[in-house]
Amino acid sequence: MGGMGELIVLAERLADRSRPAPGRAAAFFFDLSCPFSYLAAERVERILGDAEWIPTSGGPLGGLVWAQSPAARREAERRAVELRLPLVWPDGFPAASALRAAAYAAEIGAGARFALAASRLAFCGGFDLCDREILAEAAAAAGVPIDQCLAAAGDPGRDAPLLATARGLIARGVSELPAVRIEQRWIGGERALAAAGALMRAAGRPLAPAS
Repeated sequence: MGGMGELIVLAERLADRSRPAPGRAAAFFFDLSCPFSYLAAERVERILGDAEWIPTSGGPLGGLVWAQSPAARREAERRAVELRLPLVWPDGFPAASALRAAAYAAEIGAGARFALAASRLAFCGGFDLCDREILAEAAAAAGVPIDQCLAAAGDPGRDAPLLATARGLIARGVSELPAVRIEQRWIGGERALAAAGALMRAAGRPLAPAS
């Protein structure tokens, strides 16, 4: 039994994408259900350059509950005005299916394009990403194969890595999304983006241009 337990722990560690990746100075962790992730996503490439975009389940971090609360809506609306970004509320908050699709897009090198397209449909257009037609629109806009994207959206086997990454962030002291990793440091919250950019500048790391 101990051996099986050790294998489960090892599998979770391997699935946890919060760990530093060779050759990537920065990573951006987001949940498509989170308006603050959207507000940060619009500025990631300008501030962090070629960061790795990693979808993460906000559930263990209380993300979905917080994102839907009246206080969060007011704060998100205030920040949107402050950042001069559009913000409307979607017909429904994205479900697990949209995050699974985002994970597939990240696997094929289209993580940033898909996340931006999906976030804009939800928080600029007010569309429900639970709708497969809307999800297909996001895939098309990002250059992601639509059939494979929709198949990924319907695959609950993709939930475990998303949860493992969220738990990895919690273990590293992150309590909210979006989050940013700069080498061996993790910062949580929408305002983490500016702090992360300052860290990179202080370390003298030039921003690699986003592809």
